[in-house]
Amino acid sequence: MRYKIVVDSCCELPDEYKNDSRFERIPLTLEVGDCQIPDDESFDQRDFLDKVAAYPKCPKSACPSPERYKEAYRCDAEHVYCITLSSHLSGSYNSAVLGKNLYEEEFGKKDIYICDSESASIGETQLAMKVMEWEEEGTMSFDQIVKKLEAFRGAMSTYFVLDNLDTLRKNGRLTGVKALIASTLSIKPVMGADRGVIIQKGQAVGINKALAKMADTIVSEGKNLNTKALYISHCNCPSRANMVRDLLLARATFKMVKILDTAGVSSMYANEGGVIVAI
Repeated sequence: MRYKIVVDSCCELPDEYKNDSRFERIPLTLEVGDCQIPDDESFDQRDFLDKVAAYPKCPKSACPSPERYKEAYRCDAEHVYCITLSSHLSGSYNSAVLGKNLYEEEFGKKDIYICDSESASIGETQLAMKVMEWEEEGTMSFDQIVKKLEAFRGAMSTYFVLDNLDTLRKNGRLTGVKALIASTLSIKPVMGADRGVIIQKGQAVGINKALAKMADTIVSEGKNLNTKALYISHCNCPSRANMVRDLLLARATFKMVKILDTAGVSSMYANEGGVIVAI
């Protein structure tokens, strides 16, 4: 195997790649009180959301150990790419880097690149799909792909609208937001990211208007959208994801469109009803 793509479990892989030997997904652990839930193929979104709704405090997540990443790098692939959650949102990136150090101490040097996605969810998906595309073309070296991936990451944008920001707020993930309107006023913020730090892009009254505002923002800020893939993830709200897709397709053309349901970590932070877009 020439290459391998390692992702943490905040990355939503399309169904056709979930059992693909080119990919390995490293699970984080979700904590709802005393209940620890691995974010792996056994994850049950409905059961998890019900547990969160019944729990009076905030759920948390624990990143994979460096040893777990080290074992993922231990393979026959010549090139290994590891894509993680934004280092501003999780310790997953630091753990992946430590895992590389452990690997090299034990087995020696290897082409391993740890990519801080500066995003989450389908932002990670975008990066993983681009690595696969470039590796399959077979025309670039490892170093060339790394350089191109970093440029792609710098040009990628992530947006989201959530019904409930409590999990992000209580876990200290909104430090980049200087002023945030209370959701109790039915004012829903449109959020984005600046080098992996969550920022507020705008706001609207009601969830549907906020989703429309997000679509407006994507189109107004987007460049060369016809050359880009549009990825949308949602937490148990396919109708909202479809609405966002339709609003965007009415105003722009994309290279491809993919809608995915959130896995465990994304479900925890997005909460039921949340929609995320990466472009």
